[in-house]
Amino acid sequence: MTFPVAGVHLPVWLPPLVAFVIGALCAPAGVTGAFLLLPLQVSLLGFTAPAVTPTNFLYNVVGIPGGVLRYGREGRLDWTLAGALAAGLVPGSFLGMLVHLFWLTDTRRFKLYVAAVLLLLAVRLALAVRAGGSPARPADGAGEGEGDPTPARGTRSQPAGARVVIERRSWRSVSARLGDTRYAYDPLAMTGMGLLMGAVGGAYGIGGGAMMAPLLLSVCRLPVHAIAGANLAGTLAASVAGVFFYAVIGPLLAGPGTAVAPDWALGLLFGVGGLLGLYCGASLQRFLPARGIKAGLAILLLLLVLYYGWDVLG
Repeated sequence: MTFPVAGVHLPVWLPPLVAFVIGALCAPAGVTGAFLLLPLQVSLLGFTAPAVTPTNFLYNVVGIPGGVLRYGREGRLDWTLAGALAAGLVPGSFLGMLVHLFWLTDTRRFKLYVAAVLLLLAVRLALAVRAGGSPARPADGAGEGEGDPTPARGTRSQPAGARVVIERRSWRSVSARLGDTRYAYDPLAMTGMGLLMGAVGGAYGIGGGAMMAPLLLSVCRLPVHAIAGANLAGTLAASVAGVFFYAVIGPLLAGPGTAVAPDWALGLLFGVGGLLGLYCGASLQRFLPARGIKAGLAILLLLLVLYYGWDVLG
């Protein structure tokens, strides 16, 4: 099948298969794998036009509902956290997309930017893994003992039937638990971080979820089994905004002859594979230890940094 915007000819089964594998590997960490799919398109397919970014967003839009549906059906989706993240990721993504459209169209500069950002996140997450399972840190104003499970809690999988339960909620503090693990966070702080990471992710073309996950896990010390679904839901909102921006607003801002609308056929095929992969990955998450999920995400980020560094400097 020929994809005219991307300028490639591929077997019709290949994009869904690749996206399925990526989605299944990344869903347990609450990320879609779009940060891996983008370099595959740029470096292996030679799809370097600005249209590669909305094609990646389209993969998210079609694929993420699979993971969100599974986390929601199992009761492991913190909707309050999802809303706080989406409130920051959506406007942040618009800012990042403007940066990409006007300042990061040069492929070499774009790769250097991505490598620097991912290296910072990978190192931070690797240090958190090395430190072992850390308790969730209570938000300002949380009661004594809230968000303070024993360190071993962060290293275990979750029992069947464990659901997210909001115990206390306000504008500045949310306390919740998943099974016997309690955690807390400041919704306004989550929105602020979402705004920043949305801008970084929007420039990259991934919706910001892959940038938020390491922060939520290593800086905020929130349990991965509780935040994965919320991070996917926030990424979905940012990705919908991304597709709209590039399909409707982008052509008005880009120069004549510049392809900024997505390759709809390629994005949809990626999305179908991602839909199934993210659903399967979300189904398996509760059987996986938190430390293993974090380590896997850190390794994926570091491998991607090495790849970009070799490609730019080699």
